[in-house]
Amino acid sequence: MAAELGASRLLAPYFSSSQIVWTIIIGTIMIALALGAVFGGRWADKDPNPDKLYMRIMVAAVWIALIPLVGKYLILIISGLLIVTVSTNFLIIAAFISCAIIFVPPLFLLGTVTAGLNKFATTSLEDNASVVGRLSACNTIGSILGTFLPTFVTIPAVGTFVSFLIFSGALLVIPLVYFISIKAHRVACAVSAVIFVITSCVSPLTGFAFWETNLAYEGESIYNYLQVKNLSDRTILSTNVLFGVQSVTMKEPGLTGMYYDTALAAPALADKADSALILGMGTGTYARQLKQYYPDMTITGVEIDQKITDLAGRYFSEPSDVPVSTYDGRAWLAASHDSYDVIMVDAYQDITIPFQMSSIEFFSMVREHLNPGGVMVVNMNMVSDGQGSINEALSDTIASVFGAGNMLTADVPNTTNRELFAKKSSAGQSASDMKQVAKADRLRQRTYARTSSSELQWYMEKVAGRFTAVPQPDSSSTILTDDKAPVEVLGMRAIDQIIAQEAGPYREILQKEGIGGLLRAVQ
Repeated sequence: MAAELGASRLLAPYFSSSQIVWTIIIGTIMIALALGAVFGGRWADKDPNPDKLYMRIMVAAVWIALIPLVGKYLILIISGLLIVTVSTNFLIIAAFISCAIIFVPPLFLLGTVTAGLNKFATTSLEDNASVVGRLSACNTIGSILGTFLPTFVTIPAVGTFVSFLIFSGALLVIPLVYFISIKAHRVACAVSAVIFVITSCVSPLTGFAFWETNLAYEGESIYNYLQVKNLSDRTILSTNVLFGVQSVTMKEPGLTGMYYDTALAAPALADKADSALILGMGTGTYARQLKQYYPDMTITGVEIDQKITDLAGRYFSEPSDVPVSTYDGRAWLAASHDSYDVIMVDAYQDITIPFQMSSIEFFSMVREHLNPGGVMVVNMNMVSDGQGSINEALSDTIASVFGAGNMLTADVPNTTNRELFAKKSSAGQSASDMKQVAKADRLRQRTYARTSSSELQWYMEKVAGRFTAVPQPDSSSTILTDDKAPVEVLGMRAIDQIIAQEAGPYREILQKEGIGGLLRAVQ
């Protein structure tokens, strides 16, 4: 279980920690354990030699100890080979192959242990069931420890790499004690101990993003891998190495050049701009932008990861007058009775929005917490269009709550982001009122009247030119519900589209010029 939880953290920065990736990890490891049990039973019947059993444990322990040192390089090599050869389901295939190569061998060996122990512990058929029961109980107790200790103790305290070393070290002690006590396999014991010591010294010195040279912080929380990077003009937080920026703070006041700027249209579209709620506060990027341009606005933030909130105060100058609750956004809404003029939904989990914050029930709850004339803005992390796309499903779901006439979208230039704006109509207000406000001249005038910022006024004129109306859902529309919200499958499709688009030129080079041409192209 400890290896399984460690596998999720090792793969997450590269493939996400979605339910799909968890399924791959659990399924692959269960296959390894099942095969180990079958072969372990055969080997125990054929040659009931405890030396061989303990040698398999030793090999497995050393293999697991090497994972934090070697695993990330194997993942990158596998991903690099597949990204130019696989056109669909890249993340699924890459995650499966990586998990199989890295984790199947040691867990197959560990899967042989129970059958061997049963062979050695059984002295007669009369107590065979009792022996199996005790071994199963020990297995279960070990699984309990392997589940709770990494999640709540070792990973938050010392990280994934050291957690691998702690549990592999505990596993390695067992065969070392056995072989030393019988004075056998001394060379193997010495080699294993040396390898463990070397990887223990070197692994903690290398991070997930070992190629980065300007990291101010790299660490982990219960929920995320976290990385803070200092650039010349900004400081950024990434919660996933390969999938962009989660939060940013500019070293000089002004626009960020990211989706937060487009989302600033929300307080201009709303009837009033006195209060805002941010679900998915991160390090407070949107709160800082609101405070800069709407200094009198009352802002409340909700962020599920306390470690991110801590980093916000340490590296990102989060506004001290913005209260931040450490809570799941939907659960917080359910317990709150307040209402707001603007609600920002930016609660992404790796590559997609959490299913419980994508459903019709959730958006109905958000609408209830908007003041009349208030606006919800949702950051849709991936521009994905067409029938069956995640953005179509989200748009149709929100339209079923707010009405398509009260919604607009705006793509963010040079990114994969799209911002969706949905307005709660005031009494006597028609849906066409939002479209009137969204016109360039009206949006520019309202922005300047509320902020006195020529910079933001100019930018809102650009945003108005990117507004697109949302079509009315029909009978074939996908409406996401708490019972059925396949956002991770839809998100995987969007990622596949993005990867195919980005990797397309390199695939053509590989086909025309071979590996040599591809290597020259990436240099």
